[in-house]
Amino acid sequence: MRPERKARLIASMPAWIATMSLFLIWEISVHVFQIREFILPAPSAIWTACVAVWPNLLSHSLATLGTVMMGFLASVAISLPLAMLIASSPTISAAIYPLLVITQSIPKVALAPILIVALGANEMPRIIVTFLVAFFPLVVSSVAGLLAVPPELLELGRACRAGRMQELLRIRLPFAIPFVFGGLKVAAALSVVGAVVAEFVGADAGLGYLIQTSMAFFRTPLAFGAVVVLAIMGIALFQAVALAERLLFPWSSSVEAASPAAS
Repeated sequence: MRPERKARLIASMPAWIATMSLFLIWEISVHVFQIREFILPAPSAIWTACVAVWPNLLSHSLATLGTVMMGFLASVAISLPLAMLIASSPTISAAIYPLLVITQSIPKVALAPILIVALGANEMPRIIVTFLVAFFPLVVSSVAGLLAVPPELLELGRACRAGRMQELLRIRLPFAIPFVFGGLKVAAALSVVGAVVAEFVGADAGLGYLIQTSMAFFRTPLAFGAVVVLAIMGIALFQAVALAERLLFPWSSSVEAASPAAS
């Protein structure tokens, strides 16, 4: 086993121990205090309920994952070029940033019914809500990275007669990679939240829809199971982005790790 992988495994042990301890305490507490299942089911009851309907649970999970991925990829495709545009000019930044803040300030639960009326009860409103939830933090972190370049590097680029496009692509963008991936990790986790919010309002499939219908029929263990699947999905997407960062830009993760120590 490589030393880096062994070190990561050792570093993750406290999280695994804490998680297992939490589930054990949860299981014991439910039985000791005799908490009713429709209020707080035990982990064993949640597992039993999920296994009993696992094909249905898998179908809803795949529906939510599809919405999450399409909304997340749309946010990446639009956020990064927009961040470059904002960072390129203070005038453009002053014009666009207030609109972004207004968009982020609108409650997505209130926006979802309007989108359903305008676009119909299909996948598109759910993708748009997911996109809007993931979009803002990715833009903000990317702009912050593009504008955080030390002045010395910019002066060096100008001394080498680098144009504005060369400055953006060869100086600002590489320097902003840790910021961009920080935003991508947050956006990946928030995409799951956005998809579920949209499914609560209008959907006939997905984990949000499953939670809603399960609670309507007091099938609380199944609803808790769907929540656990959502948590696993968010963690998996977060770790997938982190893995992509380590593989594509190994130096980026080391910069992130060194930043808190330096500060």
